[in-house]
Amino acid sequence: MIKSNFILGILLTISSTLFAQNTFTLTSNDLGGQATITEEFNGFGCTGQNKSPQLSWKNAPEGTKSFAVTMYDPDAPTGSGWWHWLVFDIPANTNELVAGAGDVTLKLTPEGTIQSITDYGANGYGGPCPPEGHGIHQYIITVYALKTDTLGLNKDTNPAVVGYYLWNNALAKASIVTYYQRTKK
Repeated sequence: MIKSNFILGILLTISSTLFAQNTFTLTSNDLGGQATITEEFNGFGCTGQNKSPQLSWKNAPEGTKSFAVTMYDPDAPTGSGWWHWLVFDIPANTNELVAGAGDVTLKLTPEGTIQSITDYGANGYGGPCPPEGHGIHQYIITVYALKTDTLGLNKDTNPAVVGYYLWNNALAKASIVTYYQRTKK
């Protein structure tokens, strides 16, 4: 009995390890637990560099035909949060967005990728810029593995519509969270 329990324990550990290694995962070489002045927005009273972080993902599920990336602040005092970045129609053979890819003028995303408008009213990345003294905000960056090559949307599509299409086409998603706050000057 002890021998069979020992063998069962080893098999469970191996299968758990193999399963964990195959989960859809999002990472960043640039982000730690807190965003910095590098990612912070430049406008609305913020003076950051507004540089989108490097992101990479692995182990997308079978059937993935494209990817999308979003950045969302649920703590924004709007009643509906704040969409900082919406990137979609990322080709399935892509597994990374380089640092600065959120600047649409630099054209650092793969061909065919669309960066639609954010709650700042502009296309591309708009970094953290919580109100002064409002406390710590969380920024949820999510990569979606999608079952379609394209969402059929364009660069002028608002965040709620993009979110609806992502929800309807997601096979899997993976997220990382970073935090940021502005103190009163």
